[in-house]
Amino acid sequence: MNGALHLRNAIGLLAGLLLGATVAVAQNFPIKPVRIVTAEPGGGNDLAARLLAQGLTAAFGQQVIVEARGGGSGALAAQAVARAAPDGHTLLLYSSALWILPLMKTVAWDPAKDFSPVILAAMAPNILVVHPSLPVASVKALAALARARPGELNYAFGATGSAMHLGAELFKAMMHVDIVRVPFKGTSPGLTALMAGQVQLMFPAAGGAMLHVKSGRLKALAVTSAHPTELAPGMPTMASAGLPGFEAVSTYGMFAPAKTPPEIIARINQEALRVLARTEVKERFFSAGVETFGGSPEDFAAIMKSDFLRWGKVIRDAGIREE
Repeated sequence: MNGALHLRNAIGLLAGLLLGATVAVAQNFPIKPVRIVTAEPGGGNDLAARLLAQGLTAAFGQQVIVEARGGGSGALAAQAVARAAPDGHTLLLYSSALWILPLMKTVAWDPAKDFSPVILAAMAPNILVVHPSLPVASVKALAALARARPGELNYAFGATGSAMHLGAELFKAMMHVDIVRVPFKGTSPGLTALMAGQVQLMFPAAGGAMLHVKSGRLKALAVTSAHPTELAPGMPTMASAGLPGFEAVSTYGMFAPAKTPPEIIARINQEALRVLARTEVKERFFSAGVETFGGSPEDFAAIMKSDFLRWGKVIRDAGIREE
């Protein structure tokens, strides 16, 4: 009896010491400058990384440095963080390309095994726009026209696997229509072709496209986010316009190397949430056509898993590959 009691006490003492040690690790973090590795300068990844770095520097009492590593569709940035020490001092800020690229090509990382999600920082909704001459005023009318003219309508897109690309393919799959995809070297050339009437529709980022909608050069039908957005005031969602469950947005999240202590991940998440809640930070994101998000590491992991399954089917069915 006494031996069993002593054993229970020893186990309890050890558990207490371990708990105290993990709490101390989180409280003492960081002990040196923190790097947020992202892709090339410019764009949503870079914006999110720099806004978070500014706020986290003050919160941590340590310099938080943004390190841009362009090239390879984010491969260099992802590889650098996947191989870094799992102590929270090297982080990755990257879009959903991190878990979508492996669905289209062979990459040097496994999104589930090599990274620990920290926070989904922001998202940018896209918008379905058509050339003003197209005789449609709703998503259902566009689908009806596409069914009546199979293979005659074209959609423009930039990067393979981007939200504008996959959004169009999801629309085709859900509405059972045949629309031809036409790739362009970026969003701007695609928009130019759309406004010139060379293609009929596109799913660009709402923030940038609304300027052309307001000028009358494009006609907007719906936004691709799950909820209405002030980036496109008055626009219905694709889901409410006839495609329940439709969502295709660009997301920007923060990751740590796999096996980073959960206490450190929780600390970074909490401080990042405080940064994202600031009015001036929200306004900076909004002016760039992006909305702040948030949530827990577990929330982010669930979104990644859901995305991976949903887009995996779309990509396989459409035969999409990035060379």
